[in-house]
Amino acid sequence: MKVVLQNLTKIFPSRNKKSDEEVVAVNDFTFEIPDGKLIGLLGPSGCGKSTTLYMISGLQKPSSGKIFFGDDDVTELAPENRGVGLVFQNYALYPHMTVKQNIMFPLENLKGADKLTKEQMIARAYEAAKLVQIDELMDRKPSELSGGQQQRVAIARALVKVPRVLLLDEPLSNLDARLRLQTREEIKRIQQKTGVTTIFVTHDQEEAMSISDLIVVMKLGVVQQIGKPQDVYDDPANLFVAKFLGTPPINVFKGYVEKGKLYLNSGAPAAKGAENMPEDDSIAQSVKEGVCVLDVPGIDDREVYVGIRPEGFVPNPRGRFKANLVNVEVMGRDVSVVCTHEASQNATVRAIVDADNKINEDRDSIAFSLKPHKVFIFDAETEERLRFEVK
Repeated sequence: MKVVLQNLTKIFPSRNKKSDEEVVAVNDFTFEIPDGKLIGLLGPSGCGKSTTLYMISGLQKPSSGKIFFGDDDVTELAPENRGVGLVFQNYALYPHMTVKQNIMFPLENLKGADKLTKEQMIARAYEAAKLVQIDELMDRKPSELSGGQQQRVAIARALVKVPRVLLLDEPLSNLDARLRLQTREEIKRIQQKTGVTTIFVTHDQEEAMSISDLIVVMKLGVVQQIGKPQDVYDDPANLFVAKFLGTPPINVFKGYVEKGKLYLNSGAPAAKGAENMPEDDSIAQSVKEGVCVLDVPGIDDREVYVGIRPEGFVPNPRGRFKANLVNVEVMGRDVSVVCTHEASQNATVRAIVDADNKINEDRDSIAFSLKPHKVFIFDAETEERLRFEVK
């Protein structure tokens, strides 16, 4: 089932009695969710992702805009008539019912032509339970199940009605790390097997990127970027998206562009504040002198933020990017090189390099070449992406 959100907006009244300022939870959200795809709504707390989900489900009414399921306008339709399955973060299982009774419960409320016999309801319940691999637990109560098993019961209950759209609101937040990994793999398997259009809300970028066909990155109710997970990671639209996606996070520096060349420093052109840097610090001196770290043809002279992915560094004694070496962490096939740099907006700079690179930990400094396609430049004022020609 294709889902279309058309100029969707949700405004809540102010809770502050001294102020009439309204809270815009979702602002002019327009997006077409393709049939049979799994979409991840991703962003920090308060970005509007759950509000968007509840508007799609019918639990909240939009302030403006429309919602379509296929060609049907469901904006004013009651939740029970939309054909959605909704899975909450806290499972919301009935503790006095068995697993079978919990799964069957939505079917008992069907009326008219949709009403099922007891045998049909039991058959449907076992079919849904088998899909999520809990068919051997049907006589247990929720208190006798692990967190992961309870979440599977909640998913089976949502699927038993054969919904047109499946909505998942942070379904993995209450699970430990191992169960979270296992359950997200199960969600992807179930979605692919059923082919139901699924919208998955999470603040965990690793979860969203690992199972989603498309991700929607949101901030303060506004959509920042939509695309395939790897495409958004490789080609962020702005500084917020670049910083939100990636583990370890992207390294951010203050810098400037002058005559098609990128410089990193803690000030602006002419290295403002460089006179306060100690002369005997080689890294500070290179910043003071304004060492070009990369050619960036196509960008006008201006102050910028520079984002460099951890995998964008290549150890090179003659490299133009120089940093103070703090620590080297061996992680098996990779090595994490922890550094500091005068222009860094992070406490430390982290470079992930191949373990074949032998790093001399006794040195005070280290030099890198930069992979141009892993370097992103953003306007210092708007924080929007500035693109340069990668040779």
